[in-house]
Amino acid sequence: MALSAQQIPRWFNSIKRSSLITAAQLRNHFQRPGQTWLHGLSAQPQVSSDNCFLQWGFKIYRTSSKWNNSSQFTKSSGQEINSAQSTMLPSMNEQSQEIPTFDSELSLEGLDDVPPFSPLQPISEQEAVRIIADPPLPPDSFTLRDYVDHSETLQKLVLLGVDLSKIEKHPEAANLLLRLDFEKDINQVLLFLKDLGIEDSQLGAFLTKNYAIFSEDLENLKTRVAYLQSKSFSKADIAQMVRKAPFLLNFSVERLDNRLGFFQKELELSVKKTRDLVVRLPRLLTGSLEPVKENMKVYRLELGFKRNEIQHMITKTPKMLTANKRKLTETFDFVHNVMSIPHHIIVRFPQVFNARLFKVQERHSFLAYLGRAQYDPAKANYISLDKLVSVPDEIFCEDLAKASVQDFEKFLKTL
Repeated sequence: MALSAQQIPRWFNSIKRSSLITAAQLRNHFQRPGQTWLHGLSAQPQVSSDNCFLQWGFKIYRTSSKWNNSSQFTKSSGQEINSAQSTMLPSMNEQSQEIPTFDSELSLEGLDDVPPFSPLQPISEQEAVRIIADPPLPPDSFTLRDYVDHSETLQKLVLLGVDLSKIEKHPEAANLLLRLDFEKDINQVLLFLKDLGIEDSQLGAFLTKNYAIFSEDLENLKTRVAYLQSKSFSKADIAQMVRKAPFLLNFSVERLDNRLGFFQKELELSVKKTRDLVVRLPRLLTGSLEPVKENMKVYRLELGFKRNEIQHMITKTPKMLTANKRKLTETFDFVHNVMSIPHHIIVRFPQVFNARLFKVQERHSFLAYLGRAQYDPAKANYISLDKLVSVPDEIFCEDLAKASVQDFEKFLKTL
């Protein structure tokens, strides 16, 4: 029974898909339609078997269409069609004689591995289990955790001890790290920091705070270190300053020079004392100057200290420059007005301004309760202001209060 015009393309496509033998292999074993079988090289240009097969199928399709569209069929036209097909294809007897069998000449082992025809082709469960697909990277995320498995840079930073949970709170910092290449952008900065004196165990904490150092030019960093060395800062001093103030090298040479000049002029310090001051408290070079200026006014105008007394206290306790103004005034009020300690003794022990006020109040109250609150060095049973605020409770009770820790704890419950 003849195929209809609509069925022929479907039949033709099904034959094309089911074929597992390549065109080149068919060329070696089968005769082309309408041509004689050649065992040697052909002198004529070779046409692929696929094209011949397409031409033959197209002729049948066109002939079949004529059958369907014609209103009458004649016997002569049927004979012509049969004769045309006979000239295109060899007889079945000839094919059986000329076409070699698969078992004899065509081995399945010689066939090329044919890739799947379609991604929708069914596969076995064993093949499906072997397929491993990486999850796609999210276009946006609130955490760097989604990118760690795909970023070598983030993985190595984690190994160094960098806390990504703190960095990801700053979106601009997270975007910076994702764009950096570890070998090109980060490794050279790490070598610079290690040469500067930052230990391996300190790199994680340093980079967690100052991730912005990766955006700085390496030559600029070296220039700033060279400037500090020109001001007689030793390598150990610079390393200590960088550890305490991680953002120090992010500031330009002009900024560093202006800060050093400000403290030397404002506090009327020598070059050496200015250098020692910023080595002990390097955040004076990186922080705001407003608290410093405000505290200088508080010491002179509100607390009544002289300029030379301020210089002495600051060089001994640099944190006084950045202390909270309210804490300064409350501590001075209690020490000077309640404990009756004069200015010149406070100047000798400025660390009292760094102590917790409630601790000073508790210990003074206990000494007063025992009748031992005597802070005048010229009298007997003198209590040093330094020991009052610095020693632990055991030593305070044993050496200063001459009482037990249990007595001190019971007294605190009465306050």
